Amino acid sequence: MNRSIEEMRNLGPKSAWIMQEAGIPDEAALRKLGAVSAYRQLRFQFPRYASLNLLWALEAALRDIDWRALTPEDKAALKSQLSE
Repeated sequence: MNRSIEEMRNLGPKSAWIMQEAGIPDEAALRKLGAVSAYRQLRFQFPRYASLNLLWALEAALRDIDWRALTPEDKAALKSQLSE
């Protein structure tokens, strides 16, 4: 199923808007990029909006879990990927 960004868990209207502006219109596009690459793209285009909370939300949306369910190990792995 290819949901719109707004239909994905953890991602609301503002996230959907900046993702649309960045060329990430739906779940399929986000899955193709992955959370870290999508976050990099969003951070480049919208640096004021792209906090680490957005990275957590993107990863959790792809897993279809609440972002608060990400473990410290999950977050550390994402930060590690981000710095590569």
